[in-house]
Amino acid sequence: MMEPRLGPEAAALHLGWPALLLWVSGLSYSVSSPASPSPTLVPRVRTSYNFGRTFLGLDKCNACIGTSICKKFFKEEIRFDNWLASRLGLIPDDLPSYPVNYSDDFKTWRPVEISRLVSKHQNEISDRRICASAAAPKTCSIERVLRKTRRFQKWLQAKRLTPDLVQGLPSPLLRCPSQRLLDRVVRRYAEVADAGSIFMDHFTDRDKLRLLYTLAVNAHPILLQIFPGAEGWPLPRYLGSCGRFLVSTSTSPLQEFYGAPADQAADLAYQLLGVLESLRSNDLNYFFYFTHVDVDMFGIFNNGHLFIRDASALGVIDRQEGSQAASRAGENKDIFSCLVSGCQTELPSCDTIPEKQSLVLVCGQVLPPLLQAKFPSPVQEEIDAELARCGEGTRPDPEVLQAASRLKDILRPLRTCDPRFAYRYPDCKYNDKF
Repeated sequence: MMEPRLGPEAAALHLGWPALLLWVSGLSYSVSSPASPSPTLVPRVRTSYNFGRTFLGLDKCNACIGTSICKKFFKEEIRFDNWLASRLGLIPDDLPSYPVNYSDDFKTWRPVEISRLVSKHQNEISDRRICASAAAPKTCSIERVLRKTRRFQKWLQAKRLTPDLVQGLPSPLLRCPSQRLLDRVVRRYAEVADAGSIFMDHFTDRDKLRLLYTLAVNAHPILLQIFPGAEGWPLPRYLGSCGRFLVSTSTSPLQEFYGAPADQAADLAYQLLGVLESLRSNDLNYFFYFTHVDVDMFGIFNNGHLFIRDASALGVIDRQEGSQAASRAGENKDIFSCLVSGCQTELPSCDTIPEKQSLVLVCGQVLPPLLQAKFPSPVQEEIDAELARCGEGTRPDPEVLQAASRLKDILRPLRTCDPRFAYRYPDCKYNDKF
C-alpha cells in the first residue's frame, strides 16, 4: 500500500523538529518590528515551495493578480524579517499585509510590504460564490468557471478594452469609465511582457483573466500602475504581484502619527489637503474622489512624505473626454460583480459626485484626531472652526473648498524646517513653496 502524501506541515512534523524549524524559518516574519535592511538578520534558508504557492495564492491562478515578482520570492530576494520565536509560532496566514525585506543583490535590503486585495476570509467566500454560480462543488476549478462566463468570452474576442467590457464591475475606478482611462489601463498594465499599446493583441488568455479578476476584486494595484508615484502621483510604487499578493513600497499608517508633535501633525495635515487638491485638479484632467475614507488609507514614508496607502476606494472621472454613463441597475451584473460585495450594491451616478466629497470625508473623519488639542490658543480654535466648515457636507462646494484653503494657510507656518522632514529638507530653507 502506498503511504498517503503529506502536506508541508505534516511532512515537517513527520521528519522531526529540525525539519520543522527549517520549514518555519524559511517563511518567517515579524509583526511588531519593522522590516530591517540588514541582510544579516535574514538567514538564507530554502523556503517550502508548496507552502509558498498556497500562502501566496498561486494555486488559484489565473484567478489572481499576477506572477511578475514570483521569482523574487522563490530566489529569497523577498523574505520575512523574523519568525515568531515564541513557542514555535507559525506565520498567521490571515493578515491583510506583511512587512518584508526586498533585495536586488543580497547585500542591501529595504523594507517593502506584501498585501492582499481582500482578506483571506473574503477570498474564500468569493471562491465559493464562483463555484456556486456554476452549481459546482466547493472544490471546483475557479479558473475554469470564470473562463466560461459570458463576460470573459467577450474579453477573449476583444482587441481593445472598452467601457462595455467593464460595465457592472463594482470598483469606483470603473463606475463611469472613459475610453482614455481604459486605454491607460491596458498601456500601463505591468503584468504583461510588452506594455505600451492600447490594444490587447499581446495579452494572452491568462493575462486577460488576471486583469479582469483584479479589476473585479480591487483596482488598487491597477491604480498604482497607471498613476505611478514616479510621475508625481501620491501613490506607493508598485513592485509586482505573485498570486493573490501585491508588493509595494512600505508606508506607516497615518493613525500611528495621531500622537505626533504639533509641527509634524501640521505637516501631515497640510500634505493631505495638498494631496486632495491634486486629485481634484491635475494636468491629465482626471477628477479623483473617495467613496469612503479611514485612517489606514493614508500612509507616510520614512522620509515624512504622505501618500495614499490604499486606493481601493478611489473613483476616477474623466473631465477631458467624459465618461460613459453607468448601466441601469441589474444590467451587466454577473459573478464578477459579486466577488467582494453584494450583487445589488448600487453606486451613485458620476454626475452626482460633488467637488467637495473627498474634503468632507477627510475633514470630518481623518484630520480631527490628528489636529485636536495640539496648538496654542487662538490657533487651535481657528483650526477647529475651519475643520468643522470643511467637514460639513451640507455646505455648498465653494464654501467647503474655501474652508480647506484657509486651513492650509493656517497650517503652513506651523510646520518646521528640519531633517525630520527629509522629503522637503533642506529645500525648505531656500524655497518659499515649502
